[in-house]
Amino acid sequence: MHLPKYTLPLSIIGTIAGGTVLLKDYMGGPRYKGEERIAGKTVIITGANTGIGKETARELARRGGRIIMACRDIEKCEKVRQEFILETANHNIECRKLDLASIGSIRAFCKGIHASERHLDILINNAGVMMCPKMLTEDGFEMQLGVNHLGHFLLTYLLLDKLKASAPSRIIIVSSLAHKRGSINFDDLNSANSYDKHEAYKQSKLANLLHQKELVSRLEGTGVTVNSLHPGIVATELGRHLPITKSSFSSFLLFPIKFILMKTPIQGAQTTLRLALDPALETVTGKYFSDCKELPPASQALDDVAAKRLWAVSEAWTRANVP
Repeated sequence: MHLPKYTLPLSIIGTIAGGTVLLKDYMGGPRYKGEERIAGKTVIITGANTGIGKETARELARRGGRIIMACRDIEKCEKVRQEFILETANHNIECRKLDLASIGSIRAFCKGIHASERHLDILINNAGVMMCPKMLTEDGFEMQLGVNHLGHFLLTYLLLDKLKASAPSRIIIVSSLAHKRGSINFDDLNSANSYDKHEAYKQSKLANLLHQKELVSRLEGTGVTVNSLHPGIVATELGRHLPITKSSFSSFLLFPIKFILMKTPIQGAQTTLRLALDPALETVTGKYFSDCKELPPASQALDDVAAKRLWAVSEAWTRANVP
């Protein structure tokens, strides 16, 4: 009996394809398997209309939460909101304007939250920018420091009373493995004298961890927990400023490697979901996670003196304590 001449090639192709899918799933890390419902809980997610934030918001909406999508692009946010409503049948989803590169926008957003929301159970500081050309925020801050750290610092600061009143509540900070190679340059924190987009990004991600450290100290005994995470290397719009994304030829050549090694946004959202949902973490605070498990952060993220100094500078620069 002779097999059709295409049988062996097709079998080989099928085996390679199946193996590739299995390898990608493995490289994507573990999935959070809890099935908790969060009906009655209010969640704010920054950058909820794209990437990891979008998939986090989608899953939390599916679980019945009141989801406030805090986004700069309201038109894009509204399209995603309608998508979520159709998919989850949860109509308790809102778009709210929030530009983390604007102190005025952050203050207006928080004023609206205090006026409209009786409680806030989960704050997810997810939005960010990465390795962009030298740009300044509306208030003159270097963009990566301004959005990744200072914007979220002010947002969290202005919502602390609501979070405390809603305890047990959770603050989740999406940081990066890049914090391990970062340092805080207090002599040129705003990169006014020199700018390196890689160093500025790493500094902003270390700032996330130092922000967490000081928050934990200030929130001791309040029932508000603060944890951070590295989502993995995820295929999202965050990498739009990287040189490889601007070259069609390079993108084409490296597509197979990127497809296997980079997480999808759904895979990248899994650690955030665990920190937001897992009942076992209700009293866990000040920890750093990746692939749904706790890991030690870099030693520089544990510097109490630097954490307090960064807090003082951030509070002054954002005029956080000014009514």
